[in-house]
Amino acid sequence: MASMDNLFTEIEDAARLEVAPLAVRMRPRTLDELVGQRDAVGPDSWLRAAIEHDDLTSVILFGPAGTGKTSIAHIIAESTKATFVEVSAVGGTVADLRREIDAAEKRLTIQHLRTILFIDEIHRFNRSQQDALLHAVEDRVVVMVGATTENPFFEVNSALISRSRVVELSSLSDEDICQLLDNALTDERGFGGRYVLDDDARDAIVVLSGGDGRGSLTTLELAAALIEPGTPASPAVITQEQVRKATPHRNLPYDKNRDMHYDVISAFIKSMRGSDPDAALYWLARMIDGGEDPKFIARRMFILASEDIGNADPMALLIAEAAFRSAEVIGYPECRINLAQAATYLALAPKSNAAEAGIDAALSEVRNGPKRDVPDHLRDRHRPGSENYGDYLYPHDYPSGWVEQRYLPDGLERGCFYHPSERGWEGYRENAASRDRNT
Repeated sequence: MASMDNLFTEIEDAARLEVAPLAVRMRPRTLDELVGQRDAVGPDSWLRAAIEHDDLTSVILFGPAGTGKTSIAHIIAESTKATFVEVSAVGGTVADLRREIDAAEKRLTIQHLRTILFIDEIHRFNRSQQDALLHAVEDRVVVMVGATTENPFFEVNSALISRSRVVELSSLSDEDICQLLDNALTDERGFGGRYVLDDDARDAIVVLSGGDGRGSLTTLELAAALIEPGTPASPAVITQEQVRKATPHRNLPYDKNRDMHYDVISAFIKSMRGSDPDAALYWLARMIDGGEDPKFIARRMFILASEDIGNADPMALLIAEAAFRSAEVIGYPECRINLAQAATYLALAPKSNAAEAGIDAALSEVRNGPKRDVPDHLRDRHRPGSENYGDYLYPHDYPSGWVEQRYLPDGLERGCFYHPSERGWEGYRENAASRDRNT
């Protein structure tokens, strides 16, 4: 009877696999078939040793979509002697978790069988759901394998993190994507040699995938569906035209509430600071295409105008303010042009961080230095006894509008905080001020 059950199960699995997407059919069955992720599961890695020795402890697999998190989970399922149970955080409840934990406890106490509990998209579990796992993970009633595209140190309960090992997966390289494509084209689980890619089509899929292995196989499958299959002796050729038709519009990954949001805005700011207008426009386009709030983008430019440009080009602050105003009153799609104008202006402007460095140095002195009194000649004159404060020299009474006079408190000298650059207006004004002081 057991063999008949196994036969039916094999027939059902084969039927499901026949209609499954290419990415599912090509899912690796062993670690040797897994493409990429040498750091995570290479020969000397902890995870590989734990899987091969069937000695896995709880682990959280963290990385972008299409990097092999689910594939690694399925390899674990194929190689372990433990019972493998899968729960999706999408639609899963605390009751579902408790049911699986109760079943795992019975297996452990009655059959002496371990349970590996795979939780896909674990970041989608709320705190109470994550808390429900704590004791089971701590007591090893279950070995948890969590998968997430979000930084677990932000999205997963810290108590659960402390009971697990975090393994980070990276986006696949171009060479990895090419290997995936070749495997799918030649393997009988894929196209079995009935299609080939020309060079332009291959390059297009690699670029479109953005390091997402699943995405590359999906694009390949969609492109192949547009032409009749050939034979291994005379395969059909997939061209760039089929790839273009299969993916008329493609959105690069961008989640405006998560890590990608911070990575892209960081690249945008650093591109403007580094005076690269093309890079600034690219990262700006990524944010616009991803639906980022234009006011958030403009606020960051507003800050950069003083932080990284300052008085090297005082107009930068006004340009940034105008960009913020456009984001407030115009919005998308038109304000993209205002944002682009401001971003390129800021990228091309001369740079100085003297304003930021100066105020930070002054704040450090105020917070850490001694209490320093206001010089008498600068004190307010609207009080009894002010006639004894000494003479204040009014600069406008002098031909150049400047007169030698002490403004800093005792113990501090001119130049202690503000160190202007020699770039742009800042350098020009400093040189002019120096000339005025010397005449």
